[in-house]
Amino acid sequence: MTHILWIVLITFFAGMGAGLGTGFAGMSAAAVISPMLITFLDMEPYMAVGIALSSDVLASAVSAYTYGKNKNLDIKNGLIMMTSVLLFTVVGSYISSLVPATTMGNFSVFMTFLLGIKFIVRPVMTTKEDMQQVSAKKRIVQSILSGIVIGFICGFVGAGGGMMMLLILTTILGYELKTAVGTSVLIMSFTALTGALSHFAIGGTPDKMVLILCVLFTLLWARIAAKFANKAEPKTLNRATGIILVVLGVVIFLFSALLTN
Repeated sequence: MTHILWIVLITFFAGMGAGLGTGFAGMSAAAVISPMLITFLDMEPYMAVGIALSSDVLASAVSAYTYGKNKNLDIKNGLIMMTSVLLFTVVGSYISSLVPATTMGNFSVFMTFLLGIKFIVRPVMTTKEDMQQVSAKKRIVQSILSGIVIGFICGFVGAGGGMMMLLILTTILGYELKTAVGTSVLIMSFTALTGALSHFAIGGTPDKMVLILCVLFTLLWARIAAKFANKAEPKTLNRATGIILVVLGVVIFLFSALLTN
């Protein structure tokens, strides 16, 4: 009984962190759930990532639906970018296998923390009117090139997809924050599904109880975060997103430190 309560407690907090990160910032659930499952449930890392990616699928999909319902989603350019991301993740992964291993495990953690600081100090105040001034042709080219960069980095480093997308969508492509997050979670739902299926095909069947609890808790908190984000004023949303990212960055760093001890 105590063991079951421990599993429920760990998966609840893992799902809460992952869901808030997904709903507010389009962050990958793997960044939060994996280290918690490995640290506190002594789970094999490959299987922990598979469960985290599975949790990402529904959480990202329901977040994308919520953002889309509120007209904060760029489906056309999002799907174009997603194609580039998926293709160049494979390319980056292949090239990564050819070069000597480097210490890049903290890439996602530092990016999460720094991006959180960025949203607090320099909020994204771009409007939809500003976005519409970019020509459709230019936006398609930007989406393809951005997808290539994001996919290659994700494949080469193995982390940071959601954060890379949010950073590029807001700073380089000039998206307003809500549309950037909505587009990011749309892409993440497909990339997470691809990753989860490949993990389970290679690694076998996961712990069903942990899988179901992580999926449900992440979905619950992602839904709550997405609903709040779509109703919030831009300045409030920037601050809330920044605080969530900074806290998650610190927490993930502490969990990563526990793993190495």
